[in-house]
Amino acid sequence: MFKSANVTVMVADLKRAVQFYVETLGLKLQNGMDEHFVQIEAPGLTIGLLHLAEEQESQPEKSGSMSIGFEVQELESAVETLKSRGVEFHDSVEGKAAQVVHFSDPEGNTLYLVSGH
Repeated sequence: MFKSANVTVMVADLKRAVQFYVETLGLKLQNGMDEHFVQIEAPGLTIGLLHLAEEQESQPEKSGSMSIGFEVQELESAVETLKSRGVEFHDSVEGKAAQVVHFSDPEGNTLYLVSGH
């Protein structure tokens, strides 16, 4: 039934968002950037970044109801790499099966790294 899926993130500044997802996180730009939409490729996930025209008066939500997770093999190494690129982490949660650390993109959207034990 479904061929693929993606997450679309509403952003106020498309150029800044692309810079964060591509340069800071090291993900791949999937298509050429236009003025309102671009797709970023992550392992197993396509992230659409959408900038709505100002006349639409729609602002990105800050509700915290959406987050994007990235599974990593070496959590400590991934955290150090992203810290060196300016990412600030909010918290770390250690469970029986995995450890999770949260951070945000420039728009305030919640992202996290997860590593199984």
